[in-house]
Amino acid sequence: MYVLLGSNGNITSKVAALLLGQGTPVRVVGRNARSLASVKAAGADIAAGDIGDAGFLAQAFAGATAVYTMIPTDYAAHDMAAEQDRLGHAITRAIAAAGLTRVVNLSSVGAHLGSGTGPIAGLHRQERRLDELAGVDVLHLRPGYFFENLLIAIEMIRTIGVYADMTAPDAPLPMVATGDIARVVARELRTPSGKGKRVLHLRAPGLYTMKEATALLGAAIGKPDLAYVQSEPEEGRAALMQQGFSADAAAQLAEMSTAFSTGRLDGEYDKGPTEITPTTLADFAATVFRPAFEKA
Repeated sequence: MYVLLGSNGNITSKVAALLLGQGTPVRVVGRNARSLASVKAAGADIAAGDIGDAGFLAQAFAGATAVYTMIPTDYAAHDMAAEQDRLGHAITRAIAAAGLTRVVNLSSVGAHLGSGTGPIAGLHRQERRLDELAGVDVLHLRPGYFFENLLIAIEMIRTIGVYADMTAPDAPLPMVATGDIARVVARELRTPSGKGKRVLHLRAPGLYTMKEATALLGAAIGKPDLAYVQSEPEEGRAALMQQGFSADAAAQLAEMSTAFSTGRLDGEYDKGPTEITPTTLADFAATVFRPAFEKA
């Protein structure tokens, strides 16, 4: 039995599908049964409840061979870091209470830094909490920026004709497809590649600037002149708050964009063990972004 946190998210749903397709028992944990309906229909056991409740999580983890952990992001939280820590402490306590011995943890590029990276700093703190668990093998996956995050460009292209974001246009970023992350998670749950406390970086074959990414997206949808515009931090925060983000969450994302823009994370993703994943941004643009744009 493999237990997955993350409800029906981009990665968790794909991991569940891969494991269920191999005939492996899976239990998916999320906040409510409605968000878990599709994975339940696919054959997964489900556990619905507050993942900030260590007692509930320990019951959900009971009997697991290994678990996949991640901290869901609450962009409406008034104190995003405090919410990350609340959930992270509960996850860590539940692992200990359930007597688990193997964890695959979703972290992020940049999690080697304890501050100045917005929400990534919360994942740094979670890595440290999990590393303090005695007798538990933990693999921290540190993927780059998700290709799927670029889907937010669709509405902007439709409404204002450009892709706007706070990240500098020419800063090279490691990026990755969530499907590739899911394949690594499923593999490491079933056949771990090592023991102890470890880190594995994940990124696509090349690095991409936001300017290059926008050009690839534009080419895929028949808009070769699509422009990328860097938003001023104040303007970017205001736009996020209009979409329902709390002031704190907007500020955290602005800080993360600054970290990417100023090169604070440059090269770190190639220093430690790094797996180059197969999907390129051109692949994603053609197979995921274009259909989503045409459907919008």
